Amino acid sequence: MTPEQIDRPAVVAEVTAAFYRYEQALVSNDVDTLDALFWHDTRTVRLGAGENLYGIEAIRAFRAARPSHGLARALRNTVITTFGEDYAVCSTEFTREGVEKIGRQQQTWVRLPCGWRIVAAQVSLMT
Repeated sequence: MTPEQIDRPAVVAEVTAAFYRYEQALVSNDVDTLDALFWHDTRTVRLGAGENLYGIEAIRAFRAARPSHGLARALRNTVITTFGEDYAVCSTEFTREGVEKIGRQQQTWVRLPCGWRIVAAQVSLMT
């Protein structure tokens, strides 16, 4: 991969739009959009702050069971890096009002025939 293939503006714009679409769906508990933005495959992985989810069905079950309140958060230090036309990594920190721990989120996005999808995600908390 050449340096010119990293962070092409049009690709960064596409992934950034998908990332913020996911963020809006997350804080508004739009489960249908959250589901749509994950790769619908048994190989999709989401490692959460308190759960390890392997496969889209486990991710769907987690989303259906989680509380739908207290989801608002503020993002900071968001970095979106694209590699070529079809691969990206999105990293961010987040804070929630009244919560001292800092959240960290990282997502791997891949352009599939159906569009940009999260194929792997990780969420953790630190003091």
